[in-house]
Amino acid sequence: MTLSKTKKKPGSERKGKVVDDIKKAVDQYSSAYVFTYDNMRNQKLKDLREQLKSSSRIFLAGKKVMQIALGRSPADEAKTGLHKLSKFLQGDSGLFFTNLPRDEVERLFREFEEHDFARTGSTATETVF
Repeated sequence: MTLSKTKKKPGSERKGKVVDDIKKAVDQYSSAYVFTYDNMRNQKLKDLREQLKSSSRIFLAGKKVMQIALGRSPADEAKTGLHKLSKFLQGDSGLFFTNLPRDEVERLFREFEEHDFARTGSTATETVF
């Protein structure tokens, strides 16, 4: 029994909930995908989530949190073969769980790509004189 009065970090409860939610999604949906993004705007993500609400679920969390939920090795994976997805979670990436067929998912992500105004710190794509 510890006598210390230190409180748990508030983030650890939230991270545990994300891990649990990802594990539930593994059982609920037939397919899982890893996707990457650059400079994603919040409103664009909300629009995509709303569009796919009935058949899919998107997770954007810390890389290690998502890796723990999927499993990093065959011994601790949530479902057979899922630990292989953990290796693809690098940089700005997320998990996409769905019951949609693969060709439909590819079409949705192709169509979702939108160009937006540059943000501070973005590299110029053209030289203007």
